[in-house]
Order: sequence, then structure tokens, then C-alpha cells
Amino acid sequence: MKKHFNSILLLVILMLLFQCREKNSGSMASENPIEEVPLNYGFENQVKLGEHLVLVGGCNDCHTPKKMTDHGPVLDSALWLSGHPSAMSKIEVDKAEMESKGLVVTRDLTEWIGPWGVSYAANLTPDETGIGNWKVEQLYKVFREGKYKGLDGARMILPPMPWEMFQYYTDEEVEAIFAYLKSVKPIRNQVPPPLPPVSMVK
Repeated sequence: MKKHFNSILLLVILMLLFQCREKNSGSMASENPIEEVPLNYGFENQVKLGEHLVLVGGCNDCHTPKKMTDHGPVLDSALWLSGHPSAMSKIEVDKAEMESKGLVVTRDLTEWIGPWGVSYAANLTPDETGIGNWKVEQLYKVFREGKYKGLDGARMILPPMPWEMFQYYTDEEVEAIFAYLKSVKPIRNQVPPPLPPVSMVK
């Protein structure tokens, strides 16, 4: 009889412990739910996320021409992300000297001279002279492989474009950046092609 009673008592204790554990685990789950990354990282939509990434990524530093003010150069909002102005006169400097010293000279912060030659900030607006005809896959190739216009067999992108850093954008971030660039005002501006180093010109 005593054995039977002890067995029943042990069973009751085990049941109570099991119920107590279930209650505790349930309350802990409700108090500390697994946090999921919100869609678009909490931004209103994909375009807003892309705008944020373009701004903090410094894209405007090169791709938006500047206006000189009393406080120094400021972004020209009328030329947002339109690249080096095609009508702007070229920098008049001793390019051989600039290249040999490894210096970079800029004008309007959209034209750059260095050992690689001369490079110009690209037009990133959705005009046909910019990225108007691009597919998102091309932006992937720009960021992941450093290919000019994101095309197979194209030359490598020149400095100062830091594509080596941008390759770490996630797929969602690349797609958001693309969505934002496609949403800005299209600006017709045919950016000139880069120039090779003076040492290569015969």
C-alpha cells in the first residue's frame, strides 16, 4: 500500500513539475519573442530604404555636382545624381605630374585625375544617358564585380568608386538602391568616357 502511495505521489510531483516548466517557458516566449527583421529594415517602403542607403553610402559625394557657397561646396539638387556635367570644361593641369605623384585633382568633385588617368562620375538617373535602360542584375555586377555599366566583358570601374566596399551590400539592399535610383528625376547628361594615363597615350 505504501509503495503504491509513493508511486502515485511521485507521479503527481512529476506532473506538477512538467506543468510548471510549460508555464514558465510559455511566459518567457511571450516576454522575449524572437525579433524578426522588419520588411525594408523598418523604412516605409523599398524606395525609402534605397534613398537611405544612397545617402549614407556617399553616392552623392561624387555623382551629384556641387555648387560653391560661402560654406563651401553643397549638392546641387537640380542635378541630383546626374554625374559629371558633360558641358563642363576639362581640368587644365599637368596630368603627367599629377599621375606621377599619385595625386587626385577634382573639379566640382565629379572629375578625378590619378595614376589611372581621368575618370568622371557616372549619371545615375533613370534617363537613357544614365541607368534608364539598366536591369537590376547590372547593379549587382557593378557592386559585386566592379564591371563598368554592369556588363560582362566591360572594363573595370575606375577610382574613386569604392565598389570593393559596396560588394557587401545584401541582395535586398542592392534591389532597394536600384528602386530608388529608378525613382529620381531623369536628367539627360552624357558623361564623357574616361581618359587613359598620359604615359599610355602615344
